[in-house]
Amino acid sequence: MTTKTIRINTIADVKKFCSIVIGCPYEVDIVSGRYAIDAKSIMGIFSLDLSNDLELRIHSDDCAEFLDDIKEFIVG
Repeated sequence: MTTKTIRINTIADVKKFCSIVIGCPYEVDIVSGRYAIDAKSIMGIFSLDLSNDLELRIHSDDCAEFLDDIKEFIVG
């Protein structure tokens, strides 16, 4: 599993992020506090507090191409 800290600020960011993640062949979760949601669920993402950084959990160790696709959302 690979974890990254991400930030999704706007509605447009949510739509763009979700459209990228949907094409991902493995499971991807977003964790915010005690809540974990499927990153492929746009409604799930909207249910989170997007004012804070989020933890992205990618259930693969071979995800360099995916990380490159979402690099604009990765913090740090």
